[in-house]
Amino acid sequence: MTVRAFTLADATLERSPGQDADVFVGNLVDERDGAPVTIGYGRYGPGVSLAETMAVDDVMIVLEGRLTVESDAVALDAGPGAVVHMPKGVAVTIRAGDEGAVTAYVTYPHWRPAHA
Repeated sequence: MTVRAFTLADATLERSPGQDADVFVGNLVDERDGAPVTIGYGRYGPGVSLAETMAVDDVMIVLEGRLTVESDAVALDAGPGAVVHMPKGVAVTIRAGDEGAVTAYVTYPHWRPAHA
């Protein structure tokens, strides 16, 4: 593996597995590259809400828009530049603001096999 840089234009966004809502993800680095983590971009449509129990440790960086991440009666408001850590096994609800949101993410271990 070599050093690489990515932009959102490099990601092929696909509907997030198990989601009917306007939530799309695009992995850029994952198990197919021999990496120990998954790295990619996500896009949440305006007002979208999704609830899940984290299958992997997930770090999400908000690039555009706003998200609210709720867990254990705590609600975090995250805008551009915010870094949100969601540990494996924690139940979360992620809500996008009226303008939606774009994020970058890093998961450990791999995101795709955990959602298969």
